[in-house]
Amino acid sequence: MKFKYPFDPSLKHHVIIGFGLALWIFLFLFVTEPLDISELNTSEKLKYLPFYSLIATVSYLLFLPLQNYIYKKSQNNWLVKHEILFLLSLSVVSLILARSYYLYVVVAGQANPHTLGYMLMSLLLPALAIILPIIVIGRFAFGKYFEKKLEDTKIEIKGEGNYESLKLHLNDLIAVQSSDNYIEVFYISGSILKKSLIRNKLSKIETTFSELQRIHRSYIINPYHFQSWKTEKGKHFLVLSHNIEVPISKTYLEAIKSTLNFTTAG
Repeated sequence: MKFKYPFDPSLKHHVIIGFGLALWIFLFLFVTEPLDISELNTSEKLKYLPFYSLIATVSYLLFLPLQNYIYKKSQNNWLVKHEILFLLSLSVVSLILARSYYLYVVVAGQANPHTLGYMLMSLLLPALAIILPIIVIGRFAFGKYFEKKLEDTKIEIKGEGNYESLKLHLNDLIAVQSSDNYIEVFYISGSILKKSLIRNKLSKIETTFSELQRIHRSYIINPYHFQSWKTEKGKHFLVLSHNIEVPISKTYLEAIKSTLNFTTAG
């Protein structure tokens, strides 16, 4: 249950799933004609059936704020347990609303409406068995597409060894420090600060990634993570994310001031 599940946080894509769900439910009810739907003429079908579709779509969209909250609270991770909870909650709410619509709108005032058990077995559960796979496939497909886009935006810091490399998003990279024949990469994974030692030269990293800024012969930093300036005994430092302090050489002082004043403007 703690395994990651492909997830797309894009609201637009979930709206597409919601309205696709509405169309699928309408066609399912119109064509298969469960319960007493076969007794309705075309105009009556067009009058009542779209509301079942609307119930499913509204139920889906109602859960999106909660879904977004869980995603952010889990540090942009969506797990299998989250997906199961979402689908179960959606199913229960949809069933309750569909049953209420049937009782208080479709057969309002009529004697002997179908019992909940009969309706569940004849309509609601069979409908869920057909509809849920469509939702699962749609969410999974968008999730995989989103993961691929994220993977494509990653940078790769390669080492001189065959198996030495680190792939990460540029904004997760905080700083790189020279350490003899190695470089030490400071980066964020989720919300955790991590370090990786890779056999490479700092100058090569500086040349490869123009977004990074040299501030010292032993350091290059990502200006995105700048927090504050610090001066101590005439020496200058930058405070980066996770309270990482790096020294600034006089050689690079004016250049880094210019860069940070630009990147932090507004």
